[in-house]
Amino acid sequence: MATRLSPRRLIAGAVFTLAAFGAAFAPAAAQERAAIANRVELHSIPSLTLSDGQFLTGDSAGAVPVTVTGEFRVAQGEGRLPVVVLMHGSGGIGPNIEMWARLLNAQGVSTFAIDGFTGRGLVSTSADQAKLGRLNLILDIYRSLEILAKHPRVDPQRVVLMGFSRGGQAAFYASLARFHALWNRSGAEFAGYIPFYPDCATRYIDDLKPVARPIHLIHGAADDYNPLRTCAAQVERLQKAGAAVTLTSYPDAHHGFDSPLSDGPMVAATAQTVRDCSIEERAPGQLINAATNAPFAYTDACVQKGPQVGGNPEARAAAQKTVVDLILSLVKKG
Repeated sequence: MATRLSPRRLIAGAVFTLAAFGAAFAPAAAQERAAIANRVELHSIPSLTLSDGQFLTGDSAGAVPVTVTGEFRVAQGEGRLPVVVLMHGSGGIGPNIEMWARLLNAQGVSTFAIDGFTGRGLVSTSADQAKLGRLNLILDIYRSLEILAKHPRVDPQRVVLMGFSRGGQAAFYASLARFHALWNRSGAEFAGYIPFYPDCATRYIDDLKPVARPIHLIHGAADDYNPLRTCAAQVERLQKAGAAVTLTSYPDAHHGFDSPLSDGPMVAATAQTVRDCSIEERAPGQLINAATNAPFAYTDACVQKGPQVGGNPEARAAAQKTVVDLILSLVKKG
């Protein structure tokens, strides 16, 4: 025979259940609230589409004017705040950009996510990297810095650059003093550079002369898209030259390991990778395939397809902690 509870006991039980539910979810709710931007602005960024050769020589003659876009999420807080510029990879703005923006906003750090593709009529360059010179995104980054340096809600001394894959390559090489001299007209510098799993297969003239700011590479040990080995070699070269550069890698982490919508790698069958290429700038603006001594092209035999891409929950969580701590140290006042 079923036991019948009095209305008073039913009400008491319901109140207890709701209280327990609220206590359990209150911290999560507070964290979610902290991650909401106080204000969101969409900025038009006047830029150029040019070849890598033009970028490397500072030649804008014949370059195509283009307007790209930046999403500025102003974190909760007063006055001039620190900002992290986020530069996407070959697939355009993906779910990891949203994840990092919310994570950083929750720490009182604003974010500026650049969309370097839509304004150029691109969705992805993964299957055909020749659609856009890889150094264009550096110009977009510098043009974004011009906007941020003048913004009343930005502390121009506390702007950090973080990029992923193709955008990680841009974030890595945007640190070079040569490129700043050629293209940075903002009057400002980044407080630090955080490239995620960049391609480090290219050796540029004066690539051991970055600006005097910390560079911290984040990589996956299992990455077969942009292998860890090429970045580790470049980091070693930079360290021997006295640059402030470090490298953190995570075991069993593949390319794009920070993706919040994937918990394991899958083969990206059509994606191009230069993992087996060695590219050198032997004269200003001339990128040479070291194996053939001919100008590099994405039709070269060293260009492969079918790397693995996907998230890794453990590496993602570890990188979140490492990077948030690093950014907070870079933008700390005093």
